Amino acid sequence: MKTYSATDRTSSVSFVRIHEKDGAPIQYRKVCELDGEEVPNEEVGKGYQPPGDDTVVPITDEDLSRLPMPTAKTLSILSFVDPAEIDPLQLDKAYYLGPNGASAVKPYALLREALEHHRKVAIGKVALRGRETLAMLRAHDGALVMHALLWPDQIRSPEGIAPEDVKVRENEMQLAETLMDSLGALDPAELHDDYRAAVEELVAAKLAGGAPAAPGTAAPGARVIDLTAALKKSLRAARGEAEEGAAAASVTPIRGRGTAREKAAAKQAPKKEEATGRTASGGGAGKTGKASGGSATAKKSAAKKSSPAKRPTKPTAS
Repeated sequence: MKTYSATDRTSSVSFVRIHEKDGAPIQYRKVCELDGEEVPNEEVGKGYQPPGDDTVVPITDEDLSRLPMPTAKTLSILSFVDPAEIDPLQLDKAYYLGPNGASAVKPYALLREALEHHRKVAIGKVALRGRETLAMLRAHDGALVMHALLWPDQIRSPEGIAPEDVKVRENEMQLAETLMDSLGALDPAELHDDYRAAVEELVAAKLAGGAPAAPGTAAPGARVIDLTAALKKSLRAARGEAEEGAAAASVTPIRGRGTAREKAAAKQAPKKEEATGRTASGGGAGKTGKASGGSATAKKSAAKKSSPAKRPTKPTAS
């Protein structure tokens, strides 16, 4: 099978080192530690230094070619397992696999269909960049994807990192789950590198000779959840401690969302005060909206009843 890179790491932001005095790029040169002379690429070879030893053993390409490597031209499948059995810590770079010639089309399709039907992944070994690598094969969007895996002994133990003997109460767990659920579903189409976009805008502005644009605000509706602060707040409430000065930490709206609501509330506030003032000056029937409404109804009813009494006061014809 042929391999094609499935990821593009060049899209991430990367910088080059320059001489600040004149802006020229700084080169990295290969220098021999023995004589201090620069070494050309054609004279650079391989060597192996055993762990804990200062001795360096020269290794040539001819030495490596004599080593047995059954997976040099093939991918050897060892087993088919459930995807959940693979620790994500082992996942390395991903490759798309394509059939190598017309004779490989049918085996390619057969393996892809078998993996999809049984919902399994294949674990095997393959030679990549001159060394044997553990690999995982899975079906994805009609193609086969190969993930290079780290060997189990390359995964470090988390011993001594995670805290121990920490008791978590049921209400604290419920709070954590509520905060997690409040974010909703993830839309992959909305995921993008804001930092890279900002760097590109900065570079474009500098090339154009203008001033860099001011940092933009986050999109309306975006929220940031501070889970740690929320849990601390619940603990203070459970222990009956004072919460004065504590930051609200359940769901923190990013700048821009709350501002719109405050503006809308500010526009409505004067209207309410005006209405209250008119009611108080007109009839003085009450302070609440319901009382004002009732006062207006009573005035209207009284006006109807008093209207016949006013008719005789009008001037009559002689």
